[in-house]
Amino acid sequence: MNDNMTNVHPGAKIGKNVVISPFTTIAEHVEIGDNCWIGPNVTIFDYVRIGHDCKIFPGAVLGAIPQDLKFQGEVTWVEIGDNTTIREYVTVNRGTAFSGKSLTHVGSNCLIMSYCHVAHDCRVGDNCIMSSFAVLGGEVDVEDWAILGGGALVHQFTTIGAHAMVAGGAIVVKDVPPYILTTRDPISFAGVNRVGLSRRGFAPEVIQDISSIYKMLYNSGLNVSDACAKIKETFPASEHLDRILSFISNSRRGILR
Repeated sequence: MNDNMTNVHPGAKIGKNVVISPFTTIAEHVEIGDNCWIGPNVTIFDYVRIGHDCKIFPGAVLGAIPQDLKFQGEVTWVEIGDNTTIREYVTVNRGTAFSGKSLTHVGSNCLIMSYCHVAHDCRVGDNCIMSSFAVLGGEVDVEDWAILGGGALVHQFTTIGAHAMVAGGAIVVKDVPPYILTTRDPISFAGVNRVGLSRRGFAPEVIQDISSIYKMLYNSGLNVSDACAKIKETFPASEHLDRILSFISNSRRGILR
């Protein structure tokens, strides 16, 4: 589609039933899946793939080059999953080869609210919510079902665990383990995300088990490694136990306290 109000490169791959609104620009190396709605004044630069049934609201900019001095003009990508909504003035930057990823990924069924920023080489999982003005530094991982409150600032290389909920305005400089709630200033552990877990079908006994695990981790007076050893001895094997212990052992920045 090219007219006086819309500029879509003829080389772009546009699926079926896609609506592209006026004053939007779509570059050549772009793929957009079926049934998407692209609002007015959207800019989609080269090397962006968007799944099906997505909604991109006015002012969003997808695929701009990384804000990283190590970027040397290489071909890297932004990838957006299916059924994801990207609201007004969101920016999602391409990846970098230096990171070894070359990809910034936002998963399926996500809601990225207005004015959020997803920096180079981030990975946002499925079913995530980023509330307005939340910002991810480079190479941040946000696991499935995580929620970031409005204005949350996440330091580069940090990981937000699955089903975690980060308070609005929090400054995240340590990894946030799965299933938990955080306070805001200074950010710290504030209990288990019981309401969120219940809504997602976790059984009450599983939620209680998760709560007991974190009570031992945070309230036993043991250091992290000793607490993890005691947790492994005390609790029966389970998917949630494995997720918690694996997250802690693989933490790059250490977990919040």
